[in-house]
Amino acid sequence: MDKESHRRSEKLGRVHLAGDSSDKTFTYIPKITQEDLDPDTDYVYICENNTIYGTKYKNLPPHEGKRLIADLSSCIFTEPLDVTQYDMIFAGAQKNLGPAGVTLVIIKKDLLDEQRDDIPSAMLDYKTYVDHDSMYNTPPTYGIYMVGLVCKWLEEQIGGLENMEKINQEKAGLLYDYLDNSKMFSNPVAVEDRSLVNIPFVTGDPELDKEFIAKAKEAGFENLKGHRTVGGMRASIYNAMPVEGVKALVDFMKAFEEEHV
Repeated sequence: MDKESHRRSEKLGRVHLAGDSSDKTFTYIPKITQEDLDPDTDYVYICENNTIYGTKYKNLPPHEGKRLIADLSSCIFTEPLDVTQYDMIFAGAQKNLGPAGVTLVIIKKDLLDEQRDDIPSAMLDYKTYVDHDSMYNTPPTYGIYMVGLVCKWLEEQIGGLENMEKINQEKAGLLYDYLDNSKMFSNPVAVEDRSLVNIPFVTGDPELDKEFIAKAKEAGFENLKGHRTVGGMRASIYNAMPVEGVKALVDFMKAFEEEHV
């Protein structure tokens, strides 16, 4: 959880930060133990894949005696998932499921009976949606329809999440392998914590980064500029990005490197 999210969460209740990797600009997942958790807290919260910094929880944090709540917006459907390990999962559709405006929620039924009494609106109570088959208000029908089409595509064209994982591993492997052997580009993330779908990289020279981004855009590679808080570049290779797209990016990076090294 970054400082801004921490600050906002404190408006709703007490927050205990069990792990922090800000000392290395969030380039690794902090390894916490059960003892790092506050015994008085009700749940453990994680954002499983960090789109900005390119990190991913490969192993869930300890949470004995506590609920585990996870934001899986940027990694849902990239690989098989054992939902029984979580008490609640929420995921915005906009990365892998469909258009923005749809949110997928998977929640244990017994958690529905633990909602707070001071929630100001029925719209903020998940039980409201369960009781009304997700139609308490007019739902985003087009977005839901598109999510359905994506699910069919994953099953019928891709062959399920097992095959989607293989494709994503191939794509990530192509880019990481190049970065690890490049004399110009590098990936700052700890190898064991690397994301499968968000891959930041830098040259070490901000001016050269700008030149690369500009020339990449001219060549048809969009949105490679890194997040404003970290700079550099970032390739987001979600499910919709084909292997050929990553190969084309690597070829372009190789050509750029040959011109400048």
